[in-house]
Amino acid sequence: MAIIKEFSKDKLKVKIFDTRDSMGACAASECAAKMKELLNQKSEINMIFAAAPSQNEFLKSLYTDPEIDFTRINAFHMDEYVGLEKDAPQGFGNFLRDRIFSKAPFKSVTYLNGLAEDIDAECERYSALLREHPIDIVCMGIGENGHIAFNDPPVADFNDKKLVKVVELDDICRQQQVNDGCFAKFDDVPTHALSLTVPMLFSGDYLFCMVPAATKANAVYDTINGDISEKCPASILRKHDNAVLYVDSDSGAKIM
Repeated sequence: MAIIKEFSKDKLKVKIFDTRDSMGACAASECAAKMKELLNQKSEINMIFAAAPSQNEFLKSLYTDPEIDFTRINAFHMDEYVGLEKDAPQGFGNFLRDRIFSKAPFKSVTYLNGLAEDIDAECERYSALLREHPIDIVCMGIGENGHIAFNDPPVADFNDKKLVKVVELDDICRQQQVNDGCFAKFDDVPTHALSLTVPMLFSGDYLFCMVPAATKANAVYDTINGDISEKCPASILRKHDNAVLYVDSDSGAKIM
């Protein structure tokens, strides 16, 4: 785990690693330590996970930790496409099922349903469950446009009254799904999604944010050095008391 640089900007801790593998391994190790610490203090904990290729190294290292008692962890995810067929590999619930939810014996896993007949009712259902399970840990990433979950700049609201909402995806966000290899072409990417809101994500007691790859260098720079505003939704991380941003040498190239 070769760390190149470590610093803080406002309240946000930033750690830059030589490779995305070392980034993922360290982030998983530190997240696992916090999970075990909290499980020593309470009977169960609640976590939110992001679904994206940027999370692969982190998730792989996390579920293989034999000291984590997953049977006392309730899991949620932070976004889902609206209208994508149930078994589509691009579905975020399916992504997380394949990479961690089916690999560890969670107490519960609750999925967002992007195929619900009443999508507003689905937002309310998931919001109610989140209210019943105050979030201890959020494991997240940042999009190329600075989004967190699917809170793209046009729809992000730091003072959102909702916990879950339907959002229209902007073109940069949709193109990122192609850049990441999730879809073959732009027109294949759904136009709308269910997303946890910025205040919902920010409500987590501890935020672990993993952001590798050169395509994220501008977003990382704006998160650290830009104004704290909805123009770069991830910039809100600088106001959180317990947030850590993990980047590799590619995504961190402009902040080194």
